Amino acid sequence: MGDRLLNSLKLERERLGLTQAALAEAVGVSRKTINTVENGVFLPSTLLALKLARALDRPVEKLFQLND
Repeated sequence: MGDRLLNSLKLERERLGLTQAALAEAVGVSRKTINTVENGVFLPSTLLALKLARALDRPVEKLFQLND
């Protein structure tokens, strides 16, 4: 299986003028966690993905996509 999870987290965060630190605070994680998710190093849990979608006012499907 060569599936990979892509994300538009950085684009959506910047669209709202948020820093990584501000988004991290809004969802209750560290800035480093936001950085590693944006860079595809860390796959977010379902709970974190939903919190990010809520904080960025976007559906989860807009933030995360499968590259298949």
